[in-house]
Amino acid sequence: MKFQSIKKLIMLALVTVTFLSCSNGPTLQTYYVDNELKPGFTTFDAPTSLIDIEKIDLTEQQRKAYNSVNKLNALVFQMNENNKEQYKVELEKVKTILKHPKYEELLRGGNSTDGKFVVKFLGDVERIDELVLMGNANDKGFAVIRILGDDMNANDLLSLRTALDKVNFDNTDLNGLTEFFK
Repeated sequence: MKFQSIKKLIMLALVTVTFLSCSNGPTLQTYYVDNELKPGFTTFDAPTSLIDIEKIDLTEQQRKAYNSVNKLNALVFQMNENNKEQYKVELEKVKTILKHPKYEELLRGGNSTDGKFVVKFLGDVERIDELVLMGNANDKGFAVIRILGDDMNANDLLSLRTALDKVNFDNTDLNGLTEFFK
């Protein structure tokens, strides 16, 4: 009899944990998976090895930042004449996900005419687990980029910006993404 009671308690606990974990709302990961094959969306995953940094002189801080990054995931919604309303709906979904308190804001900019961007992260500024860049161009669409790594440092990552200006993206899979932000 006691065994059955314990078994019921364990099952109740498992159901409760499952229910609570599912009620946290949508995540960027689920948004990516739900939309990666839908019309208007383009996705790609890229390891850091895709960017050839051997031809670039990096400072110690930049090399540390580069080595802390594991991969990059991107989801792009390309707006056209036929999907402007869908663009608004999808952009609002992403903004709602990024409003969750687990995302700390690092940087934002842009304007209401051309578009805006925001940089958020999960973790601590000194030990970031995921850096999220979301930008929208009112005439092109939006992109959400997740940079995944181990113990990434915000200051170190920002130092990479100048080094990446020297990278030639023309012969990489990232060329389409860099064109989006021009």
